Amino acid sequence: MIEELLPDVVVTVEAYGDEEPPNTALYPEEEAVVARAVGKRRREFAVVRSCARRAMEKLGVPPQPILPGERGAPGWPAGLAGSMTHCEGYHAAALVRAADLASLGIDAEPHQTLPEGVLSAVALPAEAARLRRLADEHPRVHWDRLLFSAKESVYKAWFPLTGKWLDFTEADIEFSTDPGEPYGGGFRARLLVPGPWVGDHQVDLFEGRWTVRRGLVATAVSVPHA
Repeated sequence: MIEELLPDVVVTVEAYGDEEPPNTALYPEEEAVVARAVGKRRREFAVVRSCARRAMEKLGVPPQPILPGERGAPGWPAGLAGSMTHCEGYHAAALVRAADLASLGIDAEPHQTLPEGVLSAVALPAEAARLRRLADEHPRVHWDRLLFSAKESVYKAWFPLTGKWLDFTEADIEFSTDPGEPYGGGFRARLLVPGPWVGDHQVDLFEGRWTVRRGLVATAVSVPHA
């Protein structure tokens, strides 16, 4: 699912439902991070890292620990860029050689309406108006949840380039649907704060893709080199 949303240079690995991927054992450094976590949190932490390590192997990189750094961002081996996501029934990792993309971000969420009060906290007035129009045209898509997911993907692509927080209200996202396909399309995220520098070019717009499938919404952003 995530693979279809990203350029061909990106390697992805996914695990659905209760599927237990191979090699979910954690490195000692990772064990220390979740030593006090409940069982559900430990399993999510281990399964998504199993996905990431299998992605490393596909890129010819020896599997190694993936420790959370500042604001929980995963620490990738030198020369790699990547992103991970998990929600109920789904885990995924996407990795790419840093020479091929400047950054990327992925997110998956259950295809359900957001809890009450969340949309008003994450959506700009213009975004909320566009979502209402999209809901009239394609009422089976939970556009509020899709917006939340897209903003998560934008943040995950933003943070490795800046090391700074990006608020939900600091990116204005506009969705499009593919011709004849109400359950997939693209989106553009216009940054409302100074964007990151990629080489000698300052980026003020991120572009991404989205899909709704198997009870999930998934979004992905890739940031090319200038």
